[in-house]
Amino acid sequence: MMFLRYATYRFITMLLTLWVVSILIFVIINLPPGDYLSNQIAELRATGQAEGVAKAEFLRTEYALDRPIWEQYLIWVGMAPGPQGWYGLIQGNFGWSFEFDRPVSEVVGDALWLTVLVNLAAVLFVYMVALPLGVIAAAKSETWVDYTAAFVGYLGLATPNFLLALMLFYYGNKYFDLPIGGLMAPEFEGEPMSWEKVRSILVHLIVPTFVIGTSGAAAMMQRLRANMLDELSKPYVETAKAKGLGPSKLLAKYPLRMAFNPFVADIGNLLPAMVSGSVLVSVVLGLQTIGPSLLTALKSQDQFLAGFVLMFVALLTLIGTMISDLLLVLLDPRIRYGARGS
Repeated sequence: MMFLRYATYRFITMLLTLWVVSILIFVIINLPPGDYLSNQIAELRATGQAEGVAKAEFLRTEYALDRPIWEQYLIWVGMAPGPQGWYGLIQGNFGWSFEFDRPVSEVVGDALWLTVLVNLAAVLFVYMVALPLGVIAAAKSETWVDYTAAFVGYLGLATPNFLLALMLFYYGNKYFDLPIGGLMAPEFEGEPMSWEKVRSILVHLIVPTFVIGTSGAAAMMQRLRANMLDELSKPYVETAKAKGLGPSKLLAKYPLRMAFNPFVADIGNLLPAMVSGSVLVSVVLGLQTIGPSLLTALKSQDQFLAGFVLMFVALLTLIGTMISDLLLVLLDPRIRYGARGS
């Protein structure tokens, strides 16, 4: 019952935080002078294209870009009626992309679930690599195992993602016949889901998952190793050894549980880091994620497209943070006690 109440509280907090973030996103996007349509109008007037100017002026009125910024925000979110009535983010309208001349929902389309898929695969890769390597490095501290793990970790941190992507781009295809670019074979794009399409996506995921997850796995492995070494130096470990507890059971029962809290807490930071870190990789590898769309939108001041993509990243961040908080409450009785006390 207490956990359900805490989960409800965290969900409401997440919604309120998302609302505040939406205000910040909208304000920051509108900080540069002008917008896509005003820039286009100035360019069309300079070239004497009256028809284009009339169309752009109509679009400014149609999407309320001629109104004060606070009113634009309320209409965008769906908290006030606009020229099209009550039809904003809350009502499921993501806006219009002026750069692509299509609804934002069509521009992002499959890119949304493909972005989630790529980054979930990267997160799983991070934990599958960092957890065993971090524990082994701590258990075999100051041995060749520890030094090898540290070398691999520092190499992962020092190698830029885009450089690693280019290397795997070439050598993966040359020696392992891995597909180059994209997240599926061209013949499956726009087609309904099938086993062949799923197989193609899984094969195409290998390189992006490794590239995006490498730096995160290296950082998390080093952090887990440091936490484990700190726990292994505490008196209770010596007491457990004196009582005859075996090394494997000792590691799993006490130090790993205590060192695991920051590991779980990192979920909240890992998801947005993966998404933001994958933008350049998506461009290099030609992935059909929201990364390239975000770059295009920010460069052209396509505010509705940029705003929706940034809101999507913020939502992933908040969901990741909420999941990590709930898992910590389940894993650590001290945190659960603190939740009851509040």
